[in-house]
Amino acid sequence: MSRPGYLLSTWPWRSAGYLLTGAVTGAVLLVGMVLAVLAGGVLALALVGLPLLLGTALAGIPVAALERFRMRLVDAEPASDPHGTPGEPGLRAWLSTRLRERATWRELGHALLFAGLLWPVDALAFAVFLLGPLSVVATPVLMAVFGEAKVLKVWLVTSWPAAAGCAVLGLVLLALGACLLGVAAGSRAGLVRLLIAPREADLGARVVELARSRVRLVDAFEAERRRIERDLHDGAQQRLVALMMTLGLARLDAPPGPLADQLAKAHQEAGTALAELRELIHGIHPKVLADYGLEAAVADAADRSAVPVDVDLELAGRLSPAVEAAAYFVVCEALANVGRHSGASRAEVSGGHRDGRLLLRIRDDGRGGARAGEGSGLTGLADRVSVLDGRLSLSSPPGGPTLLRVEIPCDPAS
Repeated sequence: MSRPGYLLSTWPWRSAGYLLTGAVTGAVLLVGMVLAVLAGGVLALALVGLPLLLGTALAGIPVAALERFRMRLVDAEPASDPHGTPGEPGLRAWLSTRLRERATWRELGHALLFAGLLWPVDALAFAVFLLGPLSVVATPVLMAVFGEAKVLKVWLVTSWPAAAGCAVLGLVLLALGACLLGVAAGSRAGLVRLLIAPREADLGARVVELARSRVRLVDAFEAERRRIERDLHDGAQQRLVALMMTLGLARLDAPPGPLADQLAKAHQEAGTALAELRELIHGIHPKVLADYGLEAAVADAADRSAVPVDVDLELAGRLSPAVEAAAYFVVCEALANVGRHSGASRAEVSGGHRDGRLLLRIRDDGRGGARAGEGSGLTGLADRVSVLDGRLSLSSPPGGPTLLRVEIPCDPAS
């Protein structure tokens, strides 16, 4: 309605069509519901009464479907169907699913409100905002046919100047009525959307689906990482071991000289490559994490840290693989940052599983002043934790100490 060409567009007529079809549909619905209730009350003691009453309870579903179709006249955003898909085929499963859904009873309430209140309002708005101004515009036509015209059943017009004035007034009222039609139709559609197709429900469903897809992506990423680790461990690493053995045997058989020196250099390079490959495999997904869990993996990372680390981590059992992997790599990255940037003499890793959350605290006695986005890797840690709906907080005042706190929601340890 805020557009300049609203009065000359199709929207006023679409609004009028929406209100008119609402009045007709509501009147038909009222008659049908009254007949159904009467029939159900008369036959309540017979077997036919229960299906009739059940049909009355489900009457809101087709009415809501029709309303979502009619809303296309005045709402550019389509209204989605809030009903879920039954888990099994058949009428029984369909009825069981529909009767348990909140949307079914919301739609029944909408149908009762539609039949009792909304359609008379639609009819009144259509008559007052469109038929009334049109009857005033048609005053000259009525004068030509009957010799006189009674405007809105109130004023009698018997002269042509008065008829022309009424026609001009009718055009003004028609323009005003077109705007009021848009207001009435928009308000009506907004109420209907609130009752049977709320945007919040669509948003909630999208959030749930995004959360599920994110969990599936995390699981797929972990599975792919483990596959890469397994292929490197069973493929490239074994080939490097075989190459080192071959080079070592060749060194034993080669006479002293340039060839022996080259074989020794190649043997040393192969050993370095094997060590780097093993470190890479360990970084992808350490075997101790897969076999013994997060507590043992954190203790192993603390043993390999350049700074002495005290570990006080209490877990009653294993957590989900995704949570364990994220927590382990957060600890590893945090300890690496401590060794590279903090100048600390000692660090501590503590925490446990409490109230459905895994809590980790990594503390050091270094110089402090750690900030995200300054090469510390904290942004990457926060992203890794946020994928699992976790939170990461950092306290690192100048002069230290630095405390990194991580919370990840997860099921109780098993």
